[in-house]
Formats: sequence, structure tokens, C-alpha cells
Amino acid sequence: MASAHICIAFGPLAVYLLLMGLINALRRPFITTGARDWFSLSIALSGLVMVGPVNLFVPNSALTVFGPWAWVLLLALYMLVSLLIGISCRPRLVIYNLSSEQLKSVLARLVAQLDPDARWAGDSVELPNLGMQLSIDKRNAMRSCQIIAVGIEQNQANWSKLKRELATELNKVEVTTNPFAISMIAIALLLGTLIALQIIENHSLVYNQLRDWL
Repeated sequence: MASAHICIAFGPLAVYLLLMGLINALRRPFITTGARDWFSLSIALSGLVMVGPVNLFVPNSALTVFGPWAWVLLLALYMLVSLLIGISCRPRLVIYNLSSEQLKSVLARLVAQLDPDARWAGDSVELPNLGMQLSIDKRNAMRSCQIIAVGIEQNQANWSKLKRELATELNKVEVTTNPFAISMIAIALLLGTLIALQIIENHSLVYNQLRDWL
């Protein structure tokens, strides 16, 4: 792989892993929406996509007509498709640095306050007064979990309310540092060092390769 391709492919990924490592190193859980989680992952993989499949299948006629702007348009198209996928999926909340058992305990207290008629069935709960059905999806390998909508009809406004209320409750929870945080930070620093060495030692080569690629 060319030096310029290494910088483009692994740059966004290194930043993403560093941010995820810092989030998991916190002593508090971190909550975000499924759309934001998906879009941030799409940004992290954008470099690999651009030097991989996009570079392989980009039409030469587009490069001839638009020049370097063709890459800007292709990147914008990739981001728009990723955003469309994110907002088209069912409502979802992603909680990092928290086990599913801890989440269920916090969510049970919150659900009882929001809807006294809530009914639990295993890891799923129905809130009839709020027009919501949700389920806890375990992702214990990284000590993170998700709250996923069950069913098609969901009250979007109440999902936003649930996120705000759950974020308030999670701020009261203190957890130990996720051991995976060190691994993610280490990989991010390794990739960052690799990119820095490519730029420092081969800055002219990187510039020429980037110019030829564009």
C-alpha cells in the first residue's frame, strides 16, 4: 500500500479508536443514539472505503470531468448514504462502558417512573402509555449494550425523552475503567505513529502520491 494510502486509510480510524478508548476509560457510562453511533463508525471507515472499493470502481470519466472534485463528491455521497442508513433504522440507544445487568437495573427504575403500566418480559419491556416497546441487546464483549426498539410503531418524541432521562440517571452511576480502553488507545497511538512516520520520512513521496491519486 502506498504511503499516501496508508495515511488516508488509517487516519480517521486512528482518531475513532482514540475517542472510543477515552470514552471507555471514563468512570461514567456514555450514551448516544444509534444513528450517531453508526455515522461515527462510517466516518472511521471512510478512509478505508475511499482507498479501497471507491478507488477501485471510480469511473475514469468522472475524474476527467471533475478532477479532484470527483473525490469530494464521492466522499459526500458515501456520507449521505451512511446518514440515510442511520436515520432509517429503528430507534436505538447505545451505552458504552456499562454491562447489560447494570443497564437493566437503571432502566427498570426509570421505566417505573415514566410508565407505571410498563410490562417486562425478560430483557424486553413495553410502555403502553408512551407508545414504546424496547429490548436490551447485550454486547458484553466490549462492556457495552444497546436499547433497541421492538416493533414498527414507536413514539419518536418519547424516545428522545427516554434518552434524556436515561442520560441523567447514568450520570449517577460510577463504574470501573473498561480494560478494553487501553487496547483501543494503544492501537490508535500505533496507527498514529505509523502515519506520522510516513509523513515525516516520506513527505515528498506522500505529497506526490496524493497529487497523482487526486
